[in-house]
Amino acid sequence: MEVNALTWVITVAVLLGFIVFDFVSHVRSPHEPSMKEAAGWMVFYVLLACAFGGFLWFTWGGPEGNHQHGIEFLAGYITELSLSVDNLFIFALIIGSFKVPRAYQQKVLLIGIALALLFRGIFIGLGAAAINAASWVFYIFGVFLLYTAVKLIVDEIRGVEETEVDDMLVVRTVRKAVPVSSNFDRDRLFTRVNGRKMVTPLMICLVSIGFIDLMFAFDSIPAIFGLTQEPYIVFTANAFALMGLRQMYFLLDGLLDRLVFLPYGLGAILGFIGVKLTLHAMHENSVPFLNGGESMHVPEVSTVFSLVFIVVTLVLTTIASVIKTKRDEAQGAVAPKWNRAKHIHDDASAN
Repeated sequence: MEVNALTWVITVAVLLGFIVFDFVSHVRSPHEPSMKEAAGWMVFYVLLACAFGGFLWFTWGGPEGNHQHGIEFLAGYITELSLSVDNLFIFALIIGSFKVPRAYQQKVLLIGIALALLFRGIFIGLGAAAINAASWVFYIFGVFLLYTAVKLIVDEIRGVEETEVDDMLVVRTVRKAVPVSSNFDRDRLFTRVNGRKMVTPLMICLVSIGFIDLMFAFDSIPAIFGLTQEPYIVFTANAFALMGLRQMYFLLDGLLDRLVFLPYGLGAILGFIGVKLTLHAMHENSVPFLNGGESMHVPEVSTVFSLVFIVVTLVLTTIASVIKTKRDEAQGAVAPKWNRAKHIHDDASAN
């Protein structure tokens, strides 16, 4: 398999086709999806991602003719999908803040996810260009992920309060820049009030979701670059994770607070990939004041081990969360909400 311009064009066209199909078949007629519908489409997108990973496995060998790229895609996809779970918590906060009716939430999520895919594509291109220009960028990615992992876990232990959505800079800025109607006009993004064209709260909500997801990309994109340096794999893993996000939102709605140990699992994954990136940076070292600009003899973590670590960590944190939640319910306690919202939005809520 050769990743050339035609490959990129076909891939983007197919992804856009799925988004259009989703809009025509599910979103154009506003309705609240049932659990059966959400589960069915979630399974469909997961199987689609697995099929794509299998395609890469058989058609795109690694540097030694192995199945490296297929493994890299699966590891990246699972990582992005797990990091997307906490996106859902923030999406729920935003949608709840704007009081979007359930029947219109699919449209908000789909268009917001389409915007997120566009922004992430740009961010991935910039990240790949930076890596190609200088290998020391891996040091920055590695240190940033380690900081993110530590802060995520520390904030969770301390129980840092979540930032209110109305206080987020992106939300306040959009509301100041354009006239916003006070009420929804069905599922329309624009409306007229007394002859004046205005955007509806639905439009502000989906724009907020798109931009907030971009903030999540500042740790999820470096994380997947720690598993593969192939921009095509980075982009497609993100795309497949985002495509199933709308169905996952309705499938897990009301269950997110039960995953009480998820932030610790995500912190462990981000920290692990941060270490992996740092070791890779040391192996590819070109920084003059470190070892004279020469490569350092350090162990490198294989992609297979990374995949196993990620899967095992997610399984253990999920099982532990279920056990603790059931125990708390038996004792009449309320499971605490976790606070990654605060971690992500410290900068977004700055005055």
